[in-house]
Amino acid sequence: MALTKAKKAEKVATLAKELETSTSAIIGTFSALTASKDFSLRKTVREAGGSYHVVKNKLAARSSKGTKIEAALQGLKGVSSVAYTSGDPVALAKALSTWVKENAEFTFKLGIVDGKVITREEIAALATLPGKEELFSKLLFLINSPAQRLATVINATGRDLAIVVNQAVEQNKFTGSAPAATASSTPQPPSPEETHAEESAAGEQPSGAAQPENSTASQSGEAADTEPAEGA
Repeated sequence: MALTKAKKAEKVATLAKELETSTSAIIGTFSALTASKDFSLRKTVREAGGSYHVVKNKLAARSSKGTKIEAALQGLKGVSSVAYTSGDPVALAKALSTWVKENAEFTFKLGIVDGKVITREEIAALATLPGKEELFSKLLFLINSPAQRLATVINATGRDLAIVVNQAVEQNKFTGSAPAATASSTPQPPSPEETHAEESAAGEQPSGAAQPENSTASQSGEAADTEPAEGA
């Protein structure tokens, strides 16, 4: 039974709304697909975070206008179905590739990832790549691993330092007397130049001049010699 224009418009609007946020899609075709296998296929796509529809080629072309998967849904021929997702394209490709290996009735036509149309061979290659969750896990491991090693080293250094400080406290190394002065800190005798300068400033004779042993006594003797003798 042919669809009326109203029904076609409704289907286009519904599919367009679902495709609006999709970033990746895989378009396939099938022959003699039983109801149970069709149910299994839809479940596989759903578990991979995607949605699945059997579409009429012209409706698919109209519904995808302005979306990121538009290029993959233009000019389709024959029976077509589309599995699409706004999540991980690798997860979708892995799930479908695994299912197709056991169900030869279904084959790929083409795919699209972030606006780039890919061939059937590229879909198979996409399915061999690590998914987003696996990549994030590896990235987090690479980021956290050096940090964990650094934290271990820092903690070990802190523990070692605490042990050394504790031993020093127990041995009273922080309460001992000040160390004795070294030879470099012993006062040195003044130089001859410094001695000469000090003597000159004090009004003394140079160190090489002869000094009277007792100037007071000599002066007293001279005065006694000049006095007249008694009874003169």
